[in-house]
Amino acid sequence: MILYLDTSALVKLYAQEAGSKIVRQAVADANLIATSLLSYVETRSALARKRRGGEIGAADLKRGKQAFERDWVRLHRLPIDEASVRKAGEMCDEHALRAFDALHLAAADSLQAVLRTTVTFACFDGALNVAAQARGLETLSQT
Repeated sequence: MILYLDTSALVKLYAQEAGSKIVRQAVADANLIATSLLSYVETRSALARKRRGGEIGAADLKRGKQAFERDWVRLHRLPIDEASVRKAGEMCDEHALRAFDALHLAAADSLQAVLRTTVTFACFDGALNVAAQARGLETLSQT
């Protein structure tokens, strides 16, 4: 399986949330795990926000950041370039997506086109999953 993790899925590897188990299993089953460069800052932001909000303690934040940094270099990191930004802009119109959601979808859609094989899109946003399915991506809940 080729797996694309958007940030809502990626964070579940470093902070216990609903859906963490399914993401961990998908990662274990995947032959290739990809994400956008955008996920780096979004994941760091999400972990810091969880700490500020009291969802995780200082030790959990430290462990989560260390694990994320270790894993980051192992992920297939997709660039954000002008082509992907323009594609994401079109997806905002077509699917009524938020900007960063559209960037994730554009990255996964491009990966699927380049590899010419089905990509499983892991995300925990209903509207984004609907858009991913419309683009021919599998979603994690379908696997």
